[in-house]
Amino acid sequence: MACASGSSTSLLILLNQSRLGPQSQKGQQRIDSSISFGASLPFSSARRRTKVGLRRMAKPIVKAETLTIEKSGIKVVRNPPESKLTELGVRKWPKWGCPPSKFPWTYSAKETCYLLEGKVKVYPDGAEEPVEIAAGDLVEFPKGMSCTWDVAVGVDKHYNFE
Repeated sequence: MACASGSSTSLLILLNQSRLGPQSQKGQQRIDSSISFGASLPFSSARRRTKVGLRRMAKPIVKAETLTIEKSGIKVVRNPPESKLTELGVRKWPKWGCPPSKFPWTYSAKETCYLLEGKVKVYPDGAEEPVEIAAGDLVEFPKGMSCTWDVAVGVDKHYNFE
């Protein structure tokens, strides 16, 4: 008669059968059959079999949601869909970059940019809090805005002035 840990082992193997392909299931069924007839199988062996089964499972694909934030006149679209970037022609825009630094800037025209790399805190003049932007953000700065850029991680971006 199988002990309590043997019963758990059998359950784990049964649970993994649905996760394995047909050829792997044959091997699992043979082990499971021996357990159900009372043969002993050390729990550590079953654990190894379980890990093998888990490694064969497909990894989930996680897609981040698109989020739009408007703060102090700056519009930030986090994780814009590729269709939006294509529609705007972002990949054809010129590129600009800078290393970590801090500098003042005034926008003489509306700028739309897409950050490929970097992490920045933008401090609009007169605002109480900074606007944080990072790689993967599509950002619109309004014409006439003055601010200070505090670049923590070097920036590489596509940009377009209107």
